[in-house]
Amino acid sequence: MIEIGKYNELTILRWTSVGLYLGDDSGEDVLLPNKYCPKNFQIGEKLDVFVYLDHERRKVATNITPKILLKEFALLQVSAVTEVGAFMDWGMEKELLVPFKEQNAEMEKGRWYIVYMDIDSKTDRLFASNKIEKLIQNETLTVKEGDDVGIIVYQKTDLGYSVIINNKHKGLIYDNEIFKPLKVGNKTRGVVKKIREENKIDISLSPIGYNDTIELNTDILLYKLQQNNGFLPLSDKTDPEEIYRQMGISKKAFKKAVGLLYKERKIEILPDGIKLL
Repeated sequence: MIEIGKYNELTILRWTSVGLYLGDDSGEDVLLPNKYCPKNFQIGEKLDVFVYLDHERRKVATNITPKILLKEFALLQVSAVTEVGAFMDWGMEKELLVPFKEQNAEMEKGRWYIVYMDIDSKTDRLFASNKIEKLIQNETLTVKEGDDVGIIVYQKTDLGYSVIINNKHKGLIYDNEIFKPLKVGNKTRGVVKKIREENKIDISLSPIGYNDTIELNTDILLYKLQQNNGFLPLSDKTDPEEIYRQMGISKKAFKKAVGLLYKERKIEILPDGIKLL
């Protein structure tokens, strides 16, 4: 069966005046319109195409890259708001609808939102939902400590950034463990660092065990300096707990990173802290 909202590897069956008809092993076929057809092709050749419903609710194939796939989250912009809901630009000719009942709060034209793309089981229509909290759950986990996972940042909190893990679970990256710029909508890889009580998940942006290496610690130190106008009030006299609170690393690791950056003439050591050069 040719799946809507996903990429399908299909075989070129025949050429017509309107485009190529592609099919799968089940015998179903779908049109790839002329404007999306490759310049050179052979009957029997396989193509990887995205399939969705056109304005007449027919399955159609395209080589356009969508900004979101079925059962996944992405940051999209509202292009219009109508009496049926908000329409989002997801890269396709037919825009993606977020019905009012699927909006966490009333959406506004021009603004960006994290949404999840789903499909109506009765009509096969793709739609999006902005009700993030009801779409992710931590009651039953499919990850364990040490797992490499895909994450998307969806909210800034007092502690750090909330992230969606593998399009299923909620996790947190603490501020003191962030060593590169992050913003809502960023998609990246992470590691499940710790699973706490009530299945709360801590995520690390670096491989477990890598936190003790001097390379990462210098990256963290440089990033924190850049985020604090080039100065950090940390020195040999600073309490180890305060260094860990601000940097997420031990005082010993901090001192090694400071020493290396000083030798590389990237920082200046002052009586009351360190300054970025």
